[in-house]
Amino acid sequence: MSSFQLNNNIFRLTEDLLVRVQEKIAAESDRKSFRLVCREFCRIDSLTRKHLRVLRIEFLPSLLIKHPQLQSLDLSACPRIDDGVVSLLLTRVGPGSSSLNWANWTRGLKSLILSRATGLRFSGLEMLARACPCLESVDVSYCCGFGDREAAALSSAVGLRELKMDKCLQLSDVGLVKIAVGCLKLEKLSLKWCMEITDLGVDLLCKKCVDLKYLDVSYLKVTNESLQSIASLVKLEVLGLMACPLIDDIGLQFIERGCPLLKVIDVSRCEGVSSCGLIPVVRGHGNLLELNAGYCLSLSTNLLHWIKNLKHLEVIRIDGTRISESSFHVIRSNCQSLVEIGLSKCVGVTNMGIMRLVSGCINLRVLNLTCCHFITDAAISAIADSCRNLVCLKLESCNMISEMGLCQLGSFCLLLEEIDLTDCCGVNDKGLEYLSRCSELSCLKLGLCTNISDKGLFYISSSCAKIHELDLYRCTGIGDDSLDALSRGCKKLVKLNLSYCNEVSDRGLGYIGRLEELSDLELRGLNKITGAGLEVVAAGCKRLADLDLKHCEQVDDSGFWALAYYSRNLRQINLSYCAISDMALCMVMGSLTRLQEAKLVHLDNVTIEGFELALRACCIRIKKVKLLAPLRFLLSLEILEALHARGCIIRWD
Repeated sequence: MSSFQLNNNIFRLTEDLLVRVQEKIAAESDRKSFRLVCREFCRIDSLTRKHLRVLRIEFLPSLLIKHPQLQSLDLSACPRIDDGVVSLLLTRVGPGSSSLNWANWTRGLKSLILSRATGLRFSGLEMLARACPCLESVDVSYCCGFGDREAAALSSAVGLRELKMDKCLQLSDVGLVKIAVGCLKLEKLSLKWCMEITDLGVDLLCKKCVDLKYLDVSYLKVTNESLQSIASLVKLEVLGLMACPLIDDIGLQFIERGCPLLKVIDVSRCEGVSSCGLIPVVRGHGNLLELNAGYCLSLSTNLLHWIKNLKHLEVIRIDGTRISESSFHVIRSNCQSLVEIGLSKCVGVTNMGIMRLVSGCINLRVLNLTCCHFITDAAISAIADSCRNLVCLKLESCNMISEMGLCQLGSFCLLLEEIDLTDCCGVNDKGLEYLSRCSELSCLKLGLCTNISDKGLFYISSSCAKIHELDLYRCTGIGDDSLDALSRGCKKLVKLNLSYCNEVSDRGLGYIGRLEELSDLELRGLNKITGAGLEVVAAGCKRLADLDLKHCEQVDDSGFWALAYYSRNLRQINLSYCAISDMALCMVMGSLTRLQEAKLVHLDNVTIEGFELALRACCIRIKKVKLLAPLRFLLSLEILEALHARGCIIRWD
């Protein structure tokens, strides 16, 4: 059959068949290819798209018209959205107008992500809550200015089941009560860092929202009284109490007698909690699936006696605790359902202990041994031999690991997707050759591995095509040639750290410019790169969102002009100690319409007037900026007030 006939047959497919084909496409890159085939395919994609993440607010009205079946809308990358924009989007055009009705998009919307939307206030939130009758999930995390009025506005969404308000610093018990009274169907609520919430608010919440299944009050100054209230939630499955300084062992006794369906609890970094406090929790919840108790206890014999009854336990994280070899024996013998163990910075982790552990926990998929300094190749060999399904292994600062351990991993752990070898000085090129057999690798961290060179990276590039994150921080043996191989073999790379890889030059940046998927790039301290190299990166890496150029002192204005012209998706940039001029800084800060965070310390070629103009150019959208402390007294009061009024956080260095 000719290609012409094949194309004809495809275009004869009915709309419902094309919809069914499109629904089978999972990856966003494949969906993009689908809609680029022809106008009909693009129309089908528009009609059926359920989720939309908007990157530039100026395109929002047309996108909402184009996608009428949206169920999830993510506006977290649009810092400029405010009440006026929301009012415009919800405006209904009168009869006789040729314009489309923008409000149609609200009818089926179930999920709304407004994280970091600092320009939005209670008026806009109330309009959204009332205009979206099917709304079930809202995320307003890191909207630091949000408080009780915004909470009252959200309470209008009576069908709300999931609400995330992390770091809404102005939220108090009053706002929490408004939500509890208005949103009786609430099942999931996150209040991390909402420091004004007290026991009173938590108590009223638990009395009203009896269907809560997930509650996170981490970092709050709630006391044992809150735990008594939480214990009354008969449907609660997940409880987050991380770093709550005022709860202790006595409070956890309430949890023993309550929350019969509890499956996950996090008490890590709770200073008042000890092994004695966890015993009642474990004793009262034999079906616990996940236990997080890092940095707050040592594994006592009594606690281990009860942990061994958790036959269904899948995840245990006890980072920073003291552990004995007998503890490993108990876990191995009784918790054979474990798929993840966190032992980061634990005291007492030895080869023998790890050997005992993995001989019984053969289903492990995630193992964190960060800073377990006494681990050697013997333990790695035991892990590789027993845990064939391992997908994530963290070995940062395990200095006694060598190429022999990596040989075992490369031979048996063929499903490995993530490995952290940061500061493992025993890793060399031969070790990377062995590791390259793990063709499923997607994240590889090699920072401070000074014994690797271009040769080792050639092995990785030729065999690990799925890598999307690569950390080569201070790998001084890495140069331009390995970046050539990387750009050819690892085209899905999204995050790349080349900071202080001093042999990288403009030629290497030319190869990086081929990586079209790259969004996060760190080039700190590269003294051989110039504006010419940066221009190639800016032109080729159109998805670049985070760029670190600190101490790149040879980059001149031509590179920064290229950033201003090409890199319109940049959200974070570090220009500290760069040789940028007044005009180039103004262009960068004014042209990058998505920029949210900038570090502008020790810019010796920029005058006070240059800083003033640059800040004026971006003040309506910038969320965080780092400046030298003396500028606090040199910049005009007008620009400082304008930044604060927009919710911008200024860090004075």
